[in-house]
Amino acid sequence: MTIDKWLTWAVAGLLTLSLAQGAWAKPYTAAATVGMIADIVREVAGDHAKVEGIIGEGVDPHLYKPTRNDVITLSTADIVFYNGLMLEGKMGDVLVAVARKGKPVYAVTEAILDQGDYVMTDEAQHYDPHVWMDVQGWIKAVAVVVDALAELDPEHADEYQARAEAYAAELQKLDAYAREAIGSIPERQRVLVTAHDAFNYMGRAYGLDVRGIQGLSTESEAGVKDIEDLVSFLVEHQIPAVFVETSVADKNVRALVEGAKARGHDVVIGGELFSDAMGKPGTYEGTYIGMVDHNVTTITRALGGQVPQGGFGPSDYVVKTGDTLTSISNSLGITVAALKEANDLDDDRISVGQTLHIPRL
Repeated sequence: MTIDKWLTWAVAGLLTLSLAQGAWAKPYTAAATVGMIADIVREVAGDHAKVEGIIGEGVDPHLYKPTRNDVITLSTADIVFYNGLMLEGKMGDVLVAVARKGKPVYAVTEAILDQGDYVMTDEAQHYDPHVWMDVQGWIKAVAVVVDALAELDPEHADEYQARAEAYAAELQKLDAYAREAIGSIPERQRVLVTAHDAFNYMGRAYGLDVRGIQGLSTESEAGVKDIEDLVSFLVEHQIPAVFVETSVADKNVRALVEGAKARGHDVVIGGELFSDAMGKPGTYEGTYIGMVDHNVTTITRALGGQVPQGGFGPSDYVVKTGDTLTSISNSLGITVAALKEANDLDDDRISVGQTLHIPRL
C-alpha cells in the first residue's frame, strides 16, 4: 500500500469521531491546503463557513513545510480539506495528527482514487496529484466537498447541494471552453512544454502533448540530457512557444529558449501559467475558474489557436466613438447575434460610454 493511500484511509477512519450533529450558530471554519480546494469550499459553503487557505499564491505545495501558524489553523478549524495523492507530502504528519484529535479531514481526490485508471502515475508509479488541470476531474472534487459539508452541517445540506450544482454547471461550461479553444490550435502545434509535469491531466483531457522538464514533483531535478532532449524536440517539430509557471523557477525553461536559439530555432516564452497555485486573492485568476481560463487562453493564443479577447471569463466592453456592434463583435471573435443576446438588445443601436457584457464561448 502506498504512503498516500494509507494516509487517505487513516484520515478517513478517524472521521467518525467528530462529525457534527446539528446546525452551527455562527460560520464555522474550514481549512484547505491549496487555493484550488479553498475556492471549491467557498463556492459550496457560501456564508456558512470562513475558509482559511494554507498555501498561498506563487508557493509550491510540493516543497511547502507547514509553519507553526499553519498547524494552529489546521488544529482550530472545524473541518479540513487537502488534495492528497502526495501533493502535500510534507504536511502528511500534521494532517494525520489533526485527524487523530477527532477533526474531520478529507482528501478531495479520495472519490476518484479507486475509480478505474483515472488517476495518472509516472514511470515510478508515483501518483500525479494535479487533478484540477482536468475540469471534469475537479468536478468530482466538488462532490467530495458538498458531501463533507452536508455531514458537518446537515441543516444546510440542501443549500450546499444547490450551490454545488450551480458551480458544477459553470465548470461544465469551462470544460467546453477548454475543449473548443485548445481544439483550435493547429494539430502539429498542440504541444505544451513547461517547467514540470503539472499538466498531464490537461493534456489527456484536451488533446495536448505535454512535456515537462522536471517530473511530477518539483523536488526532482532536471538533468542536462533532459534539457538537451527537449531542445532537440522543439527544433525538430518547430514548436513556437514554451511556458513558465508562477510557482516554479524559470531557469530551465529559459535554458530551452537559449538552446533552441543556438540551433537556429526561435522559440518564445508564451506566457506564465498557474500550475500548483492560483493567482492573487481577490483577482479573477485567484479563482479556480479564472486560473483555468488564464491557462487555456494563454496556451491557445501562444500556440496559434483562436479565443475571444476576454477568454472564457466574464468581460465588459465600454463602447467608444466609432464603434458598431459589427466592429466590436469582429474584434472580440464573437457574433453580433451573441452580443445582442447577451445584452438584451432589440436592434443594433449602441451609444458611446455604454457597457456591453461580452458573452463566453
